[in-house]
Amino acid sequence: MANTNKNPLCINELQVYSIVQEAPKVKTINFIAQDFYPYQAGQYALVSIKNTPHITRAYSLSSTPGESRFVSITVREIEGGVGSTWLNNEVKVGDQVWFSNPMGEFSCQQVLADNYLLVGAGSGVTPIMSMARWLLANRPEVNLTVIHSVHSPEDVIFKSEWQELQAKYPKLNLVINASVGATEGFASGRISAEIIKNAVPNVSDYTVMTCGPEAYMVALKDIVTELGVSEDRFFTEAFFNTALAGEISSDKKTTLTINGAKQITAEVPVGMTLLAALEAQEQPVVSGCRTGLCGLCKTKVTGGEYEVVHTGDLTEEEIAQGYVLACSCRVKENVSVSV
Repeated sequence: MANTNKNPLCINELQVYSIVQEAPKVKTINFIAQDFYPYQAGQYALVSIKNTPHITRAYSLSSTPGESRFVSITVREIEGGVGSTWLNNEVKVGDQVWFSNPMGEFSCQQVLADNYLLVGAGSGVTPIMSMARWLLANRPEVNLTVIHSVHSPEDVIFKSEWQELQAKYPKLNLVINASVGATEGFASGRISAEIIKNAVPNVSDYTVMTCGPEAYMVALKDIVTELGVSEDRFFTEAFFNTALAGEISSDKKTTLTINGAKQITAEVPVGMTLLAALEAQEQPVVSGCRTGLCGLCKTKVTGGEYEVVHTGDLTEEEIAQGYVLACSCRVKENVSVSV
């Protein structure tokens, strides 16, 4: 694998030291940073996929500053996912991978509290583990409850390390709930008010930080709001926008015109996100979270019909000028963009 930096955002060269199978289709990749790589617990980084200039994906750093030997990401392979498939199946020990500087405000080092409820669904547990380690080591006085929601007991991520942390820090209150097949030691069923109340009877006194699928976090917010958690003590991180899932038409195509150094015209499926359509044409669009949160993929649409799902932090003036977040915009008919 070439170790030439081709992405202007991904300026940090890291080398793969080891790869650990955490759960079915989930691997932790441990990296050695060539230079000092400062980050906060819970933050994420953009990773240059296949070390190309036009494809990046955002991954939470599952390691913990000051506690972990390596800089690590933990990646669940998603069917058809360009980034996760490459990282899980092609990247090997000794390879160089390029990272952006750390990003994000989803960190217990920025969100200060005396009582934390950290909730991670599936691979959303990666920043939760990062923050749990940091809090246990650096703020032993706080009350800490962690809830890890999984489909089945076989899907627990960091299983052995959770056991080690519980043995080392008896104050850690860990609850793992399994939607199906719950065995001894697991709470049974999907996340619910009952599970929350059993884990944290006084949850109204807690700051809640959660990462997982959007629908999960919406449901969790409804639950804890009913239980007395105020909105200013509820924090989320997400790298997948469920509002954009399942909307691509396989049999309907439309024209996408890309006006840059040269004009490119391509046929793309109706309903595809503008970001995916641009990436398919190997256009170098800067992107990060892919959910409309980071705002990096701001793109100017100059014509055609499209649907905006989320505007993020775009100003009214930018929206009036035709700017959209490419990750949160669906192509409908004869769309033209300027890059």
